[in-house]
Amino acid sequence: MKRFNKFVYDNLDREYKRKNLYLYEVADLQEKIKNANESEKVELKNKLKELQKNKKDHQYNKALAEFKNREKLFLKELDEKAKSYKSDNGTNNKKVNALEIRLFKAKEKLGFYEKYINLTYDAELIYEQSKVEIIQIPPVIEFAKDSKEELDKAQKALSELSDDDNKKFQEEYNKFKEEENRILKEDIKIVKSRHSEGLISEKAEGEAIRRLKRSKKDRILVKSFESKKTYYNEIVKNKKHELSKTLKQKINTVNINVADIRRTVPVEVDKTIPIVSYLTVLIPGLGQLINKQYIKSIIMFLATIYIYLIAIPYSLGFGNYKGDGVAGLITLAKGAGKLDRSIIFMVEGIVAIAFLVIALVLLVLSFKDVNKVEKEEIKGTRVRSWCETRQSVSEDGLPYLVSMPALVIIIFIVFIPIVTTILLSITGMDPEHQAKFGWDIISNYKMIALGEGMAGSIFWKILGWTIIWTLGATTLAIFIGFALALLLNNERIKGKTFFRSVYLLPWAVPAFITILFFSILSSPNGALTEILRGVFGEGLQIKNDPFVSKVVLICIQGWLGSSYIFLLATGVLQSINKDLYEAADIDGASSFKKLIKITIPLVLFQTAPLLVGQYTFNFNNFSNIYLFNSGGPFNPVVYGNLAGETDILISYIYKLTIENQYQALGAAITVIISIALMVIAYIGYRNTDAFRKEK
Repeated sequence: MKRFNKFVYDNLDREYKRKNLYLYEVADLQEKIKNANESEKVELKNKLKELQKNKKDHQYNKALAEFKNREKLFLKELDEKAKSYKSDNGTNNKKVNALEIRLFKAKEKLGFYEKYINLTYDAELIYEQSKVEIIQIPPVIEFAKDSKEELDKAQKALSELSDDDNKKFQEEYNKFKEEENRILKEDIKIVKSRHSEGLISEKAEGEAIRRLKRSKKDRILVKSFESKKTYYNEIVKNKKHELSKTLKQKINTVNINVADIRRTVPVEVDKTIPIVSYLTVLIPGLGQLINKQYIKSIIMFLATIYIYLIAIPYSLGFGNYKGDGVAGLITLAKGAGKLDRSIIFMVEGIVAIAFLVIALVLLVLSFKDVNKVEKEEIKGTRVRSWCETRQSVSEDGLPYLVSMPALVIIIFIVFIPIVTTILLSITGMDPEHQAKFGWDIISNYKMIALGEGMAGSIFWKILGWTIIWTLGATTLAIFIGFALALLLNNERIKGKTFFRSVYLLPWAVPAFITILFFSILSSPNGALTEILRGVFGEGLQIKNDPFVSKVVLICIQGWLGSSYIFLLATGVLQSINKDLYEAADIDGASSFKKLIKITIPLVLFQTAPLLVGQYTFNFNNFSNIYLFNSGGPFNPVVYGNLAGETDILISYIYKLTIENQYQALGAAITVIISIALMVIAYIGYRNTDAFRKEK
C-alpha cells in the first residue's frame, strides 16, 4: 500500500502541514494502523478502504475539482483579456509591452487565487508570485520609460544641431588643445630644470612628467564633452544600452525572484513511487517532458537521438568503415573478405563499445535526473523552473560542463588506444598473420615469462640492461645537477648568471641534435674515440664495444638530464631560509652536517615527486638509445635481428612492432612495463615526504 506523509517539505527542508485534507486523512489513518493493535487494525483498515473508495466524493476533492474548473475558465478568460490589452507605456519596446501584460495578469491572478490559498499550495504559489511581480515589475517599466524618454530627447537634440555649432566648438577645442600643449611643455621644462638643479631625483622627474601628461589628457577629454554632439551621442549610446542589456538584467532579476518562491512553497502529489522515471528510462527526455521541464527535455532528447541513431546502429555494424561493430571485435574479421583486416575490426569494435558506454551513461544520468525530481516532488519540493536550472548549472555545474569536452576527447585519444594495446597483446598478430589474426590469450605473456622463442628469450636480458640504464643515467643526472646547483649557490662564486646559462644549454639545445653530435664523435674515427684511444689503447671502439657503449650512453644522458635537475635544485636552494643555516652555525654544525641535515632534506622534499618522474622518463627514453647507435652493437647469436646490446625495452618494442611486425608481442611487453611503471611510480610518490605531509 502507498504510504503518505502528513507533512510536506520545501526546498529548504522546512516542514508544512498538508492542505490536501484527503491525503492528510489517508496519512493519518495509515499512521494509526501502524501503531494500532490487531483488533483496532481491522476497523482502521476498513475505514481507510472506505475513504479511498469514496475518494471522488470527499469534500476536499470536490472543492479542489471545483477550483481547477474555475481556474481553467479564469486562465482562458485572462488570456483573451491579455490579447486585447493595449499598453500605453510609450516605449514601443517588446520587452516592456510584455512586462505590462505580465503585470496586468499578475493583478488579475492576485484577486482570483487569494480566495484559494488555504485550499491548495498551488494557489498559494501563484498568489505569492503575483505579489512579487506587482511590486517589482512597475520600477522596471518606469526605468524603461525614463530611458526611452531621455533617448528620444537626445536624438531630437542631435537632429537639431547645426554644422555651424560644430565648427565653432571645433575651433574652440583646437585652440584649447594648443594651449594645453603649450602649458605642458612649460611645466615639463620647469620639472627638468628642478632635476638639473638637483632638487628632485631622476625617478621623481619621470613620475612628475607622466602625471602632467595624464592631467592634460584628462582636461582635453573633459573639454571634448562640452561638444553638444559628443554629449548627446554618449547619451544615445548609454540609453540604448540600458534599453537592451540593463533592461534584460532587470527582467532576469524579477524572474529569479519569482522563481525563488517555488523553493519556499511546497507541492502535494497523489503518488509515493517515482514511477515515471522507471517507465521512461529508455527514452531520455520523455521523463523531463512529463515533469514539465521542457528545455531540459529538448536537451535530453538529443541523447535519445544519439543512442538510437548513432550508438546502437554503429555497435551493430551500421556506419562502420570496414568492421562489424561489437560483433567484429569478437570475430576479428574471421570469415570476412580477403581485403578485410582484423585490426580494423578490433578498433571499430572498441569504438562501438565506447559509444555504448557513453549511451549507457546518458541513460543513467537521465534516469537519475527524472527519479530525483519525482522523489523531491513526492516529498513536497517543486520541480525546478528553467530559470532555476540554468542558474544552478551556471554555478554548480560549470566544472562539469567545462570538463565534458575534455572527457570526450580523452576517451578517443587515450582510452581507445590503451584498450587497443591491451587487446592486441592477447592476439596472434605476428609477421605471418598481419591481415587476419585471432585471439590468443596467454601465448604472448607465456613466451615473455618463460623466455621462450627468440623474442621471449632476450626479454629478460634487455630488461636487466633497461633497469641498469634507468638507475645509472638518472642517478648520474641528479648527482651532476645537484652538485652544480650547490656550487653556484655559494656566495663566493662570481659570474653566476653566465654559469647558469651555460649549465642550461644541454636542456635548451634539442636533445636529438646533441645525441647525433655525440654519435658522430663516438664513430670509429670520431674525436671522442681518438681521445679515449689515447688513454685506453688503440683497440678501443665505442660503438662496437657493448660495455663502452653502455657507459657512454649513461654519461650522455647524465649530462643531458643534469640541466633539468640543476634548474629544480637551484630554485629550491634559493628559497631556503638563511636563518636555518645561521642557527646551525651557532650550534657549531660543519658544512657537511648542514648539507646532510638541512639542504638535502629540503631539496628532496620539494623535488622528490619530480625526480621519481625522471626515473620513469628514462625507463622509456627511446631517442637517446636509437639515435646514438640504433641499439647496437649487434650480436645476432644472442639477440638475432630483433635487438642490439644497448637496446632498452622501448626501443626493443619499436623494433619488434615497426621493423619486424611482432605487434602482439610488442603490445604485451608494453602492457607489462606500463603496469610495472605505474606501480613503481605510485610507490615512489607515496613514500615521498611531499605527498605524505600533504595528506
